[in-house]
Amino acid sequence: MTTNNAQAPVELKAEDLPAYCPNPNMPLWSSHPKVFLDMSHGGKATCPYCGTQYQLAPGTVIKGH
Repeated sequence: MTTNNAQAPVELKAEDLPAYCPNPNMPLWSSHPKVFLDMSHGGKATCPYCGTQYQLAPGTVIKGH
């Protein structure tokens, strides 16, 4: 029996940007220093601390300043 512990990526919308981890839905006990994530390379990013994967929701456009 194969166990897959991988979780689905956290889907972000335009109003969730800039992307950062830990996100507000994570429990306090699993916190680590806040890290901003670069979503400009294919709309995906992985947290270097905890490995949580993030991706932009379909149709989400990143707008520069």
